[in-house]
Order: sequence, then C-alpha cells, then structure tokens
Amino acid sequence: MIACHECDTLHRKPRLASCRSARCACCGATLYRNAASQLDRISAITVAALVMFIIAQSFPIIELDANGILSTSSLFGAIAVLWRDDMQIIAAMVFCATVLFPLTEMLALLYVLLPVRRGVIPPGFTRVLRTIQFVRPWGMLEVFMLGVLITIVKMVSLARVIPETALFAFGALTLMFTVVATFDARLLWDIADALRDAARDTSRAHDQHAQRNNPLPEPPQ
Repeated sequence: MIACHECDTLHRKPRLASCRSARCACCGATLYRNAASQLDRISAITVAALVMFIIAQSFPIIELDANGILSTSSLFGAIAVLWRDDMQIIAAMVFCATVLFPLTEMLALLYVLLPVRRGVIPPGFTRVLRTIQFVRPWGMLEVFMLGVLITIVKMVSLARVIPETALFAFGALTLMFTVVATFDARLLWDIADALRDAARDTSRAHDQHAQRNNPLPEPPQ
C-alpha cells in the first residue's frame, strides 16, 4: 500500500512498466515512478559529480591581483581562515554544507546504485537510504556557489579577479548535483522489492523443481 502525499488516499502499489508513473485516483498527484530506467543516467551523473567534486576541492577558486600582489582562495583555505579567526561554528557549518554532506550523499548513492543496477541489494541498504534522506536537505552547494559569485562581483572593483579551475568545477558540480538531488532515492525501495520478489519466485520455483525430481518415498505397507 502507498498513501498519496497530497490527499492521504491509500492505493495498492502495482508494478510499473519502464518510464511509467502512478498517479492518485483522487487528486491526480504523482505517487511514484518506475526508477529502473533512471538508474544508468543517475549513476553516470553521480560519478561525474564526484569527479567534479574532487577537482573543485583540489584547486583554487579564484586568484586576486591587487597592485601586483597575488593571492588565491580555495574552499578549504576559506574554512581554515574561519577556524583561525575564532569562528569555529561557522567553519564547521560551511564544511558540513559544502563538503561533508554532499560527499556523503554521492558516495551513499553510488553504494546503492551500482549493486542495484546488477540486481544485487547491498548490505545496509535501508540504513544507507535513510542516510541519504537525512543529509540531502543540508547539502548547500548552490548557496555556496551563489555566495562566490556575489563575492566576485564585489571584488571586481577592488582587484583583478582571475577565475581558477575550481570555480568552473563548482559550476559544473552545482548543475550535476541539482540533477542528482531530483532523483527520489525512495524509488529504490520499489526496485529492491522487485528484486526480493524475483528472488523469492526463483527460490520457490527451484524448490518445486527439486520436489518433482526428488519425490518423497512412499510409506511401507
């Protein structure tokens, strides 16, 4: 059974064909979609986002040229400056929102997506999905990117701003992460249920085949 998130009407949860979605019979809201057709696309985008994440963390974001004095700024450098300036709480919040939570979501998604694509339910499947749902609202890469753009606009009047590799990586990462965030991880429950049902059907068929081939001996007269 599944309840509509708009009107709370209960429906039986049928299996959907590829690229199909189920809608509420009362209000027409989308209940869920078939996720099997999305796995390859989301897996590829998540891997690409992880690569962009590593690049964005490894290189400077911008370089400032103020009267011949060059200085570079990176995300970890900014977090370190906040920490040294006795703003440990803000530094921890920035680290969690821009590094820890986005990285956790991407790694957790890959942990469940890659085995499920092969028809295998990984250990800790339920716990990992709950972790994804917990950390997803706290990943704020788009907010960080907006803050960087505002800072660049303000700094243009004070110094020459030179975009660096991480700025473009963060831009690409923000777009990719937005696509990843639109994937409803709860849809993986449907695939996991289908895999469990298929495993039970296979086991039942195997048992029936074994019983036919190895009938019980008749009791002595």
